Amino acid sequence: MDELKELTKAEEQIMHVLWEFEGGFVKDVIDQLPAPKPAYNTVSTIIRILETKGFVGHESFGKSHRYFPLIQKEEYKKLITGKLLQGYFENSASSMLSFFLEDKKLDVQELDDILKLIQKHKS
Repeated sequence: MDELKELTKAEEQIMHVLWEFEGGFVKDVIDQLPAPKPAYNTVSTIIRILETKGFVGHESFGKSHRYFPLIQKEEYKKLITGKLLQGYFENSASSMLSFFLEDKKLDVQELDDILKLIQKHKS
């Protein structure tokens, strides 16, 4: 696969299930999705699209397929945060952090955790 593509909301929701459970049959994926549950054919189609995009592989068991992620969650997370950083913060991590600090009203514990991370990376 040349380049990872961004996922739609429905594709991302299914990938989260596959990442968490390291794969499963279409029925297993549906069982993990919130209500109202999508139709079997809908989930099956989305999984086949994910397979075409190179995110998912499968192993056959007769007429059934067990699907599993080919792309790790961390790899996709890097793609998405990179696009966010580039598209909205001019590739400036400090601008992005400043935005989250000002907009999200972080509590004292979260701020303390951020400061600990900064100190750890300074050493």
